[in-house]
Amino acid sequence: MAEAPLELLQRVPLFGDFDKGDLARLSRSFKERTFDAGSTVAGEGKTGAGFFVIESGEAAVSVRGSERGSLGPGDYFGEIALIDDGARSATITAVSDLHCYGLTSWEFRPLVESNASIAWKLLETMAKRLRAAQQR
Repeated sequence: MAEAPLELLQRVPLFGDFDKGDLARLSRSFKERTFDAGSTVAGEGKTGAGFFVIESGEAAVSVRGSERGSLGPGDYFGEIALIDDGARSATITAVSDLHCYGLTSWEFRPLVESNASIAWKLLETMAKRLRAAQQR
């Protein structure tokens, strides 16, 4: 399976401040994933352990059965699952064939634990996102 393209990962705000070396280490942990049109990629309320970045295709986002948006190339979902393995907050359904790169929490955790620079950058990013959410 191929590693995630660096250009794709650079578009993810969570990884935006990573230097090339950290990003390259991260990209090797991703696995290529495809989902057929109509398939459920993530189910609301179900435990999720994966984070996905979409390379091609379209997906629908729904919450409590109501469509809330769409995702396409460069979009991502499941970032909180990387940290807490908690329940999904939305259902993601492939509208067309979907080509993604996925990362599980059990692949991500050792990478963060063994690379202090990655851990610190993630903490900074999460703190910025929390601060922005509190200001809304």
